Amino acid sequence: MDNKHQVIIIKKKKGGQHGHHGGAWKVAYADFVTAMMALFIVLWLMNTSKAVQEAVGGYFRDPYGSARKVGHDIGAGEPLSPKDDLEKVKNQILRAMQAMPGFEKLKSQIEITVTSEGLRIELLEKPSGTFFENGKAEPTEALQEVLKVLSVQAGRLPNPISIEGHTDSVPFSDSRTYGNWELSTDRANAARRLMEQSGLRQGQVTQVRGYADRKLRKPENPQDASNRRISVLIQYLPVSQDPPPIVTSGALPTALPESVAASSPPKPAAASPSTAKPTAAKH
Repeated sequence: MDNKHQVIIIKKKKGGQHGHHGGAWKVAYADFVTAMMALFIVLWLMNTSKAVQEAVGGYFRDPYGSARKVGHDIGAGEPLSPKDDLEKVKNQILRAMQAMPGFEKLKSQIEITVTSEGLRIELLEKPSGTFFENGKAEPTEALQEVLKVLSVQAGRLPNPISIEGHTDSVPFSDSRTYGNWELSTDRANAARRLMEQSGLRQGQVTQVRGYADRKLRKPENPQDASNRRISVLIQYLPVSQDPPPIVTSGALPTALPESVAASSPPKPAAASPSTAKPTAAKH
């Protein structure tokens, strides 16, 4: 080939450059910022009140409030809603009562059932008078032991509680000043006082009701001893109501009251369980 037409190719090499780092640094930086944020949140929570800590913890456990709708494990400060949760509370109460001395003698007189209103605990009398002496409103030692255990278990829940008193249909010989209405109410109030002293939070009891013999357990036998009973009802929380913070130690908050709460009927001024003793054999 003629040298005058020869093509000369010149190759030039460019200097080396650093390769592209990609987005790995962004991931590392995001992790660092997240860790710092978590650290500051923990430091802030350590210096806040117990109520704020419970509220923040409750949000992270259930941010959408779905626990009240689908059910979950029962713990301190968690609201009851589905019947499955009430069954768990029922079992917890039964286990606590089984540890009481003398429970075997009382177990046939304690009934715990899940109802449309909530968890109902009924303490049924025997003819000899296990929980109250005949015609009186002073709790016996047996009732005090049962209510103390029940109060500790119920006091861990944010749910409102109502207490009912019931009698049989045996009338007092002189019911002009004191009768079954007064007796049933006084017994329910005596149970309330004892439970508030033993574990219930201030304000957790929203209703105290005396029904006399108007809601007999055995209508076919109105004078049966089991018609005389105390009923403690752990009510459902309304779905729209946020549970109040529960404190396991120190000052306890007041539970939110129900929209309608029945106040306790006043005791007649002319008589009391200790002064107006029945003259008949009244249970």
